Amino acid sequence: MKRFLTGMIVLTSLLIAPSCSSIPKSAEKKVSDSDAHNTEHQHNMSSDHQGHSMEHKGHEANTKITTQAKLTAPKNLAPNQPVNLVINVQDTAGKSIDKFDNFQEKLMHLIVVRDDLATYAHIHPIYKGNGRFEVSANFSSPGNYSLFSDYKPSGQKEVVSLMQVNIPGSVPLPKNLEKFEKTKVLSNIKVNLNGANKNIQASKEVTLNFDIEDAANNQAIKDLQPYLGERGHLVILKSSSPLAVSDYIHAHALKNSPDGQIEFITSFPQPGTYKLWMQFQRNGKVDTADFWVNVI
Repeated sequence: MKRFLTGMIVLTSLLIAPSCSSIPKSAEKKVSDSDAHNTEHQHNMSSDHQGHSMEHKGHEANTKITTQAKLTAPKNLAPNQPVNLVINVQDTAGKSIDKFDNFQEKLMHLIVVRDDLATYAHIHPIYKGNGRFEVSANFSSPGNYSLFSDYKPSGQKEVVSLMQVNIPGSVPLPKNLEKFEKTKVLSNIKVNLNGANKNIQASKEVTLNFDIEDAANNQAIKDLQPYLGERGHLVILKSSSPLAVSDYIHAHALKNSPDGQIEFITSFPQPGTYKLWMQFQRNGKVDTADFWVNVI
């Protein structure tokens, strides 16, 4: 299912402010629809330049309820400046969907990546009622960006909608892939990815085990804190051009993993190269370890 937005709009790697200022008015521009999938545990899942808005229709598998998420941003966008964003969630008739269920302690999770997967942000828009979510973001560099909004209309399963935008300017040259390294050091913490050294086969269940160790002595860290209600969170994207909802996987951590470990069971829908972002919390600080894996 790879129908993608034909118009491009604006966004980039973002650092988010905890609260949102008022959103300046901007003209909306529509883009062609693309599909959204949702499952219980994993998601494989027109333009004038006065303002930027995109919409994406998402299909709820069991009830066939269809939603569309429309993104609106100010008309003048630039890197490294706060950007106030609005996401309106509607049904196909354009009526606002006004009730949402919490999942993983939030009403919406917004994953933002530059299309080369060089940047990543996981942020949480604030619900203002009547289907309207607001968030303030700061994008670090020019380029094309994909935004995966993950939300749960009341009484339904999770829905993933895809929106795409562009930040004008000179796009940074791509860096060489960190060729499938299985260890990352984040300050004084070392994260080892196990279970990905063997061949990963498409559509086959795989366990991904992350060991969290003290970088100084390689001892397991035993004081991890829950993050959004779980021991850790894992977002996976297939390296594709253009990115689509079917490239997106959101895996949930297993309960009762041993101390110093965060485990996930997932599957990769197609062969290819995937990037993983695993997030965990310690001493009130959220860290993100990213890895590449190859799927055959």
